Amino acid sequence: MPTIRFQLNGATVAVDADPDQTLLDVLRGQLGTTSPHFGCGAGECGACYVMVDNRAMASCDMPMWSVADKEIVTLEGLGTAEQPHPLQRAFIAEQAMQCGYCVSGILISAAALLKRNPSPSEAEVRAALDRNLCRCGSHNRMVRAVLRAASEIATS
Repeated sequence: MPTIRFQLNGATVAVDADPDQTLLDVLRGQLGTTSPHFGCGAGECGACYVMVDNRAMASCDMPMWSVADKEIVTLEGLGTAEQPHPLQRAFIAEQAMQCGYCVSGILISAAALLKRNPSPSEAEVRAALDRNLCRCGSHNRMVRAVLRAASEIATS
């Protein structure tokens, strides 16, 4: 098996993996990263989203060969318990999660949006989160949380 190198949450990693194995399998199985979840397995639900070069992408159908030399960020790379990302603080303040299964993918989608557009409109937030499925009914709180985080980022 070839060694595939990439950046994961700011650190260079090298993994021996089948080039056609999915990034999600490697993140969870070899690297112990637990925030991306297996949902649909077809890149349709958003539970497995990670940022790849600042774009939210499904890791469940992303082959390892495609991430060589890329920058991957998971929820673990956004913030820590001691220094949470503004999105994490806003999601807590707005009580914008219930079961939590979809939240890491939603936070990744929101973080990617705020990287390319630090002052999004409500419509832009809704469009950015549209690919993430949530069955708990907390979508409106999630939108408020993203707007709250954008406001915090703008004033810091």
